[in-house]
Amino acid sequence: MERSFKTECITLRNSGHTLTEIVAITGRPKTTVFFHIQGIPLSVSRQSARWQAAGERIREFALARKGKSVRGFREIKEWTPDSVLLVGHLLFDGEITRTHCAYNNRSKALIERVRILMKNELYDYPPTEYENKETGVMRISYNNVAFGAYIQEISQILVASISNLSLEHKRTFLRAFFDDEGCMDYKPTRNKRRVRGYQKNTTILDLVQSLLIDFGIKSRVVLPNEVVITGKLELIKFQKEINFSPGVRINGNRSNSIWKEHLEKRDLLERAIQSFKT
Repeated sequence: MERSFKTECITLRNSGHTLTEIVAITGRPKTTVFFHIQGIPLSVSRQSARWQAAGERIREFALARKGKSVRGFREIKEWTPDSVLLVGHLLFDGEITRTHCAYNNRSKALIERVRILMKNELYDYPPTEYENKETGVMRISYNNVAFGAYIQEISQILVASISNLSLEHKRTFLRAFFDDEGCMDYKPTRNKRRVRGYQKNTTILDLVQSLLIDFGIKSRVVLPNEVVITGKLELIKFQKEINFSPGVRINGNRSNSIWKEHLEKRDLLERAIQSFKT
């Protein structure tokens, strides 16, 4: 039964069907279908058709809203590392709806990164800004109906196509994920040294694990919601290939923090690696 279902998924994928289409045809969960087709890219013509269809839907939506939002935006014609990094951040620590997109983070470095990338890549207008004084979490929001719909479309395309892009594109996607969703879990007294990444969407967790393999990094998905990297060699490879970005820090004010200071995650990773006995 399972072998037959796998064959059906592969046949449908090779015929040019998207993940969403195969889920609709088979009636099986998205994560199950994704497991069988994740290594089979869409044809170039099918990918181009998706881009074109997405653009047409957004233009139609924008025309229907004409007079309600006059702020235009630029479209992504092909993926670059910067556009992957931007959309990745919006996916992981952001909000994407058909009315707006926003990014939330405590890190000023990451907030500024998204602000600059957004202006350089897609949107010329400044965001609405808010800071929660109690938690220190900052928020930048782009409240444009047509733009929100576009980001919603393009983020789905990125998830579907990232496995077929270059290593540099995959690297920036993973960096966005671990900067936003990752932590360096280093507890010397408990002999714990591991990089962890959280995500409620298990399809994303499977995708992250698959992309890590492309860099020779072994990890495991721990249900319900995290991917974990352990062991000296794997942490060294993660440090070399992905790492945490400068300025991304742990929250030393947390009651359960053993460090009681805002250490950079990349520095904590280095400490963990150096602590291994040779």
